[in-house]
Amino acid sequence: MEMKVPPAVIMLVFGGLMYVLDRFLPVGEFDFFGRQELAVFLSGLGILVILISVIQFFIKKTTVDPLNPKKTRKLVTNGVYNYTRNPMYLGMLLFLLAFGLKLGNAFNTLIAAGFVSYMNHFQIKPEEEMLMKLFGQEYKIYCKLTRRWF
Repeated sequence: MEMKVPPAVIMLVFGGLMYVLDRFLPVGEFDFFGRQELAVFLSGLGILVILISVIQFFIKKTTVDPLNPKKTRKLVTNGVYNYTRNPMYLGMLLFLLAFGLKLGNAFNTLIAAGFVSYMNHFQIKPEEEMLMKLFGQEYKIYCKLTRRWF
């Protein structure tokens, strides 16, 4: 797998794009009762999902480094990984959605969708190819049982 940009940096870039869009696009502003509370909830949920998934990796004594999936020693399929194959990226998406709500521009959902597309193409698919090489049939079965994002 070729060198990639760390996913946390990608999330920050997309968050920056959201901020720029909100500052300079004169349309798309919205508000509703509980918007700020929902943003706080989603960001907290995103952080919680990321923390739980990282803790699960440490418990299994395998790498959390997405740039070096060859270092992976064990396939984590329990806990939050029973519901999503990419909870760390899902947590980042939740955090971006929360940021979009905080900014209050509807067009930020397009940027969040761009994050999903980018991650699928440039991060997740190469990781999946490497995990298939490392774990074979076990990973193939896991992919059939567990969705990529939700």
